Amino acid sequence: MPNTPTLTDLIGTGQGMESHRPWPRATIDRRAWWSIAEQLAASQWILSGLWGDTDAVHMALLDEAAASMAVVTLPCPDGRFPSIAQYHPPAIRLERTAHDLFGLEPENAPDQRPWLDHGCWGLRHPLGVQTAGADAKPYAFLAAEGESIHQIAVGPVHAGIIEPGHFRFHANGEAIVRLETRLGYTHKGVESLMRGADLVAAAKLASRVSGDSTVAYAIAFARAVEAALGMEIPARAHWLRALMAELERLANHLGDIGAICNDASFSIMLAHCAVLRERVLRVSDACFGHRLMRDCVGPGGVARDLDSGDAPRALVTEIRKRLPALIALYDNTASLQDRTVTTGVLKPHLAQQFGAGGFVGRASGRAFDTRRALPYPPYDQLAFEVPVLHEGDVNARVWIRFREVEQSLALIEQILVGLPGGAIRAEIPRRAGEGMAMVEGFRGDILVWVRLDGEASIARCHLRDPSWFQWPLLEAAIEGNIVADFPLCNKSFNCSYSGCDL
Repeated sequence: MPNTPTLTDLIGTGQGMESHRPWPRATIDRRAWWSIAEQLAASQWILSGLWGDTDAVHMALLDEAAASMAVVTLPCPDGRFPSIAQYHPPAIRLERTAHDLFGLEPENAPDQRPWLDHGCWGLRHPLGVQTAGADAKPYAFLAAEGESIHQIAVGPVHAGIIEPGHFRFHANGEAIVRLETRLGYTHKGVESLMRGADLVAAAKLASRVSGDSTVAYAIAFARAVEAALGMEIPARAHWLRALMAELERLANHLGDIGAICNDASFSIMLAHCAVLRERVLRVSDACFGHRLMRDCVGPGGVARDLDSGDAPRALVTEIRKRLPALIALYDNTASLQDRTVTTGVLKPHLAQQFGAGGFVGRASGRAFDTRRALPYPPYDQLAFEVPVLHEGDVNARVWIRFREVEQSLALIEQILVGLPGGAIRAEIPRRAGEGMAMVEGFRGDILVWVRLDGEASIARCHLRDPSWFQWPLLEAAIEGNIVADFPLCNKSFNCSYSGCDL
């Protein structure tokens, strides 16, 4: 598009915030806010986040072509702001959440239903101007019309040990006409608990937003705080964080591959993958004192050093030895391929529009990986590939996981070879500041934005899971598939419930 403004141009039109790091933040007016909506609608930029504040709304924007980011802030003295969602659907649930938590009203929003607020808090707008809560009302699911259309309600309580979420199907026979998800059942009040918390308590909260991504969230929070304070941490700490992140990625990808195959009634793959996942968890425990490496990363560095690289090296050798047979088993089982190939296709233009990260986006042609696009230490010194496919089906999402397992094994080897010596923590200064970080979790990019007061306590913190943009894509991908294939599609996306229930 000719004369397309850059993020730098946009920031130049507003009032800059010098203490916001590493990317700029500017306060803009409503006219510039409208201009952003136009650019998002034209797919010039990616919406990376939208969140509320006491008297303002913030938006994080990504320019993939320029590998740059920026945050813009629109003051809302009357508690209202122009809806981005009316032009750019990925903003819909983010705006609904800003209204639920802060009472900020998106003008002309296409969907004004509550998202997190189920009417059981006892108050409304807990982070804004609080008012007495109303009794819960029946949730108005979107309609689907046509002859012989019927509804199927699933959840929020499920048969397995999984988090609660409600799925409302409209179906014609076995064919799914519409799927709508409703979340919010695991609401923990994280952003409220963050207010006034010291950095130790806040780091614990951040790492518990989505338990399967505890390392990725901890790194994202730590990097945001370190950016806000303008501080550097020891090189060894960066490399140990990456080792933990790749172990976490291995465990989750191996678990997902087995679980997807199990939902296609191929339980032998689940058994094999569960053994390897257990190996990863035990190595994580042996190296860092916790199977999920919880509370091992915090602002300033890491809490645990690595005594020896023998266990991770042996793990890499074992998985490398066993992985080819598992890939062959998956690839050569015709009945399994019949279930995964051409099932749950996510079209590439939707993946791009929603800025889908991780295996969801990369299986549908979006070659975005934060470790490469917005590199942070030590990934700027490591060699790895970003696997990309374009089919967008369940099979493609499985293959992306296989390839990412291979890449993580190679990264772990490089980390163990290049791991520098020295300290693992740095002293944290006590001063105010604002910072943001993007970190690549196993699902995709995790965004954390933080504002610190003069004592380096949390004045405001927002944490955005990649699943915010992936749940709506699951609804799109399932359309036209049969009801019996929903568990398979759902598991291939493996969106986080808890990560969207702040």
